[in-house]
Amino acid sequence: MTKPPLGSTMRIVHPAPNVVGFYDGRIEGVRAWSDEPNWLDDGAYTLGICTYAIVDGPQALVYDTHVSLPHARIVRRTLEAMGVTSIRVVLSHWHDDHIAGNEVFQDCEIIANGLTASALAQNRVAIESGNPPIRPLVLPNSTFDGSLGLMVGSIAVELRQVEIHSHDGTVLFMPDTGLLLAGDTLEDPITYVAEPARLVEHLKDLERMAGWPIDRILPNHGSLQAIEAGGYDKGFITATQAYVSKLLACRDEPDLARQDLKTFGASIFASGAVDYFAPYEPVHRENVAAVLAAGAGQ
Repeated sequence: MTKPPLGSTMRIVHPAPNVVGFYDGRIEGVRAWSDEPNWLDDGAYTLGICTYAIVDGPQALVYDTHVSLPHARIVRRTLEAMGVTSIRVVLSHWHDDHIAGNEVFQDCEIIANGLTASALAQNRVAIESGNPPIRPLVLPNSTFDGSLGLMVGSIAVELRQVEIHSHDGTVLFMPDTGLLLAGDTLEDPITYVAEPARLVEHLKDLERMAGWPIDRILPNHGSLQAIEAGGYDKGFITATQAYVSKLLACRDEPDLARQDLKTFGASIFASGAVDYFAPYEPVHRENVAAVLAAGAGQ
């Protein structure tokens, strides 16, 4: 495996008007941090990760600070080269690959919902001593609960709190265009199960999100080609609902639990909403194991 300098394989894309994407990973034979198991490679780089900025004139709103300080510095330099002089940050949730670059934006307003702020504070020691470490962990300095409306120049943005993937999700909706920045609530091809005991609640919020007037969806983990082309349609939500429902069925159907991802998700991939991607096979195995373990404990 080759390991180029952090951030050197980043690709900058423009998936929608006033939106800049900072995509890295999904490069065969390349790891970002080490050959040993670590959150940066196995939870983000190998799967592909994109963070975003909404830009209007001198104002920008950065949605997640990426997987390392070098990545975050590229984000900030790129925005400043575009003429941005005022930056605010929104954190989609508390997981490492979304908050690792916070230090680069410590002089900015860093917005998170109250549950994200609490989770970061409670897990600070583990985050700062992780592999790789995020040290110092810069915490959000502005919080909200439920929802928050913002303006980025003339662009209206709504932050909406959801419980999908993690208990503390924040998605970003642009009501004028119907664009949703989904964080990890939706992931192509399958969700990463972080809180298996809460999957029924996640399904409820997926249903709630499906009712919003969404036109296009940009996830943090997905295909570069799909993101570059403007993102996904609402079939992405349907595909995620189908996968989570099928995961829950594994508790009563042992044969289903033994299937590999390609077999398990065949009907989902056939829909065309998401595409099979082999590096998600281990994610699927972990998902099934987590769901079975959580079911045994109930």
